[in-house]
Amino acid sequence: MESGGESGCWFLYYAYGSNLLRERLLLRNPSAALCALARLQDFKLEFGHPQGRTSSVWHGGTATIAQSPGDEVWGIVWKMNTCNLSSLDKQEGVEDGIYVPIEVNVHTQAGKVLTCRSYQMKDYVSGPPSPQYKKVICMGAKQNGLPTDYQEKLEAIETNNYAGPVPIMEEIEAAIKAEKINSA
Repeated sequence: MESGGESGCWFLYYAYGSNLLRERLLLRNPSAALCALARLQDFKLEFGHPQGRTSSVWHGGTATIAQSPGDEVWGIVWKMNTCNLSSLDKQEGVEDGIYVPIEVNVHTQAGKVLTCRSYQMKDYVSGPPSPQYKKVICMGAKQNGLPTDYQEKLEAIETNNYAGPVPIMEEIEAAIKAEKINSA
């Protein structure tokens, strides 16, 4: 019998922002597999500018989680190959000091508690997301069937009304289109 077996090559990642959307995560991490819907207790979703700088990718505040007793954040647990860890860290801006990896315990709908890697923005100034970023989060919440009242909360988030180009949004929309063609 092998000791450790599977667990050595996989880790669980808890996504609550743009990585709720499968096509967004798969752009950089093609081997990720959906594991469960889960809620993070005593945290709330916030948007901010890391170190006071607006995201050059999303042109607005990006999502983070902040401790907040009594609140909850819904998200997705992805099962990922450990060889994707560095590309995930890179996407989350870990080496630039934007997000720090944290360990969270989340509750699945089946009542299991899973320990996952997630990310929290270190030092930020609160600020609204761009409509494009909010759209990706809402699309991801819908795609994965997060609770309706939580989806409504996401839909109600105020944006900064940015109307310029968002190249990553075009990449994601192209990926969604390609997927529709492939599954037709």
